[in-house]
Amino acid sequence: MIRHLSQHLINKLKAGEIVERPSSIVKELVENSLDAGATTMKIWIEDGGKTLIKVQDNGTGINEHDLPLSIARYATSKIAEEQDLEHLRSYGFRGEALAAIAEVSTCILQTRTKTMPS
Repeated sequence: MIRHLSQHLINKLKAGEIVERPSSIVKELVENSLDAGATTMKIWIEDGGKTLIKVQDNGTGINEHDLPLSIARYATSKIAEEQDLEHLRSYGFRGEALAAIAEVSTCILQTRTKTMPS
């Protein structure tokens, strides 16, 4: 019997295109840090990335009202329209990395902008 896959399962399969292994997660998070203007990063990895992957940086952070969208698929601050694709100046732009990571892991996202209290 042929069936339609649930959107949840489709998202997990798509996540596998981005998150093939723990090193893929580190790559995506480091690229996000660089795109946010980070000049310093700390990376923690436990059990080869199976237990913990943590990236801390001094980038611009994500505004509090944007947090829900930060893990939504195809939500990004890097492009707004098709012509933006001709002038990319970032490592990522599709808005898939955090959504893919959240889809295949237990994810805690903490952020602070310069205007947020320490």
